[in-house]
Amino acid sequence: MQFLPVLVAVLLLISLANSLLGPEDFRHFFTGNTFTDPLVGAILGSIAAGNPITSYIIGGELKSVGVSLIAVTAFILSWVTVGVAQSPMEAATLGRRFTIARNLTSFLSAIIIAVMTVTTIRLL
Repeated sequence: MQFLPVLVAVLLLISLANSLLGPEDFRHFFTGNTFTDPLVGAILGSIAAGNPITSYIIGGELKSVGVSLIAVTAFILSWVTVGVAQSPMEAATLGRRFTIARNLTSFLSAIIIAVMTVTTIRLL
């Protein structure tokens, strides 16, 4: 019961971030650069945070406004696996060290997997 206020605050923060930025707003952050777009995508996905079901819709919307596949892939992966907004709740329940390690690993993995996925698709 002691985690309820933190949980409510985290959910409100995520909802606020998601409602302030729409897919059209995200295209201004991406330049089409193969090296910076995955990093920017992973950063934005880490901040926004969401669930896997809505990631398909968001990914399609981002592609429709001209965001590159590598950026969309990094965004979606970090959207689902990295949770900056949820970090206080996770740290309170699982420990600060674990939370930092998990988020850093997920962030770096999102970038690496995005690059590998798009490279594989281009080779096919």
